[in-house]
Amino acid sequence: MTSEQQSLRQRPLGRTGLNVSEIGYGAWGIGADMWIGSNDEESLGALRRYLELGGNFIDTAMGYGNGHSERLVGQVAREYPGTLVATKISPLSNQWPAAPETTAEQAFPGEHVIRMTEASLERLGLPQIDVQQFHVWNDSWVGQGDWQDAVAQLKRDGKIRHFGISINDHQPENAVKAVEAGAVETVQVIYNVFDQSPQDRLLDACQANGVGVIVRVALDEGSLTGNITPETTFPEGDWRNRYFGGNRKVELQPRLRAIEADLGIETGQLAETSLRFVLSHPAVSTVIVGMRSLRNVERNVAMGDGQGLPAEQVQKLHAHRWDRNWYQPAE
Repeated sequence: MTSEQQSLRQRPLGRTGLNVSEIGYGAWGIGADMWIGSNDEESLGALRRYLELGGNFIDTAMGYGNGHSERLVGQVAREYPGTLVATKISPLSNQWPAAPETTAEQAFPGEHVIRMTEASLERLGLPQIDVQQFHVWNDSWVGQGDWQDAVAQLKRDGKIRHFGISINDHQPENAVKAVEAGAVETVQVIYNVFDQSPQDRLLDACQANGVGVIVRVALDEGSLTGNITPETTFPEGDWRNRYFGGNRKVELQPRLRAIEADLGIETGQLAETSLRFVLSHPAVSTVIVGMRSLRNVERNVAMGDGQGLPAEQVQKLHAHRWDRNWYQPAE
């Protein structure tokens, strides 16, 4: 192991027995559909660099570029044995997030769970998925339908090692039942300086029940990097035009300046501070970050050094919670 690799710390993924690097690789952006501008060769280079630097956890999904992300991830995972791969099954109902009235049978019938897992294995070119997840979730599905039987069957057949859920945007409370019932081994949730709602109940429940926590959107889709200004533009067709639509880029600026003033940091330190804030919570196993360039890989992996943030800074950041949902269209 090189000195570079030794700097990337690992944490237990709940009770799974897996140890995952503090910084994981989020592979949505390399799917080349909603994030415009990705280049497969650059994406493969970034994935390889992440693994060379000691990263070991890549999160993808069948829905990222209609399987394109899975194919790229599988290609690199086969080159680097020991890479842990998590993927996700899209709901049969094709609804993001799941409507409250949607039943487990409509979203994840057992036959769909098995068939989609087998399709993901084929795209990945791997014999087994380390963590299979549902891409949407409703807590009413615990004990409903036959999906739990299908998950058990996939484990018996050696097709998946562990099972978890990806929680709907800004709905951390909508998984507490699944966690407390022992129905899942991991949860994937939005958690960042602005959206601190997982601290209300979910993170404590996960700690108490040995459930691994995979944090996504730790940089709030880019806003917490400080690189999004009122003048920022995105390519036509890029979904961030919606996320940062209306007056949102302007609305964001005073929030960022307030964080900088409160902590005495520069704009260039926002991304590091934001990642370290999330990693400072003891329930968090890993933070998956989208990294399409070598520069971003090297910068983000450096945060996975086990340091976190000083308690005083964490406490100050609690005051910067901002409850809102920018996945909804701007008015």
